[in-house]
Amino acid sequence: MQVIVTKDYDEMSRVAAEIFAEGIKANPEIRLGLATGSTPVGMYQCLIEKNKAGEIDFSKVVTFNLDEYYPITPDNDQSYIYFMRHNLFDHVNINMENVHIPNGQAPDIDQEGKDYDALMEKFGWTDIQLLGVGRNGHIAFNEPDDELVAGTHKTDLTEDTIDANARFFASIDDVPRQAITMGVGPIMKAKKIVVLISGANKHEAFEKLLSGQITTQCPITLMNLHRDVVIIADQAAAEGK
Repeated sequence: MQVIVTKDYDEMSRVAAEIFAEGIKANPEIRLGLATGSTPVGMYQCLIEKNKAGEIDFSKVVTFNLDEYYPITPDNDQSYIYFMRHNLFDHVNINMENVHIPNGQAPDIDQEGKDYDALMEKFGWTDIQLLGVGRNGHIAFNEPDDELVAGTHKTDLTEDTIDANARFFASIDDVPRQAITMGVGPIMKAKKIVVLISGANKHEAFEKLLSGQITTQCPITLMNLHRDVVIIADQAAAEGK
């Protein structure tokens, strides 16, 4: 595990963007696992700038997103497909046929999870998987629990996660209580994982990750089992202030 501590959020975003940009340059058909939330927005902005400058080409890149609220419509401005279009896809030359996000309207959510995993397997899983981390250590919407689910699945969101996401909605009552999320199996099958950790409120999760102890009560600690993980944390997350 490689740990990089940056002076601030902007530097964290630039360092992460460089890893993804180098991956795209090396393999124009690279398979990227992407994340939502506030943390990766700066990295996406850096990638947009690199694309507009002609440094990287998204035309053959294939993407798989970690999760989507359930139920939610694609035109809802809090859906993750809306987020991805607004923060990345609409600003680069990506082929939207190569973009994959769990269906937040799937009539059979269990089958949707199985189909999503089968599609990822068909593509050979992801080459680089981007992860953020929740205050409680969750990755994607794999929340702390006695057991974790391997495959893509429907899950109930914890009150901590609902509270953390309430800032994006008109009120906490509008936050979906469920999501469909990539399980820990597909995440761990990525060839490389890049974890972004930003802000003093993520310090506890950062410390647990680096403790070397592995527990499903803090899913981010599973990164200790992967062969190629880069942790990029800003100083606030690393120091807790």
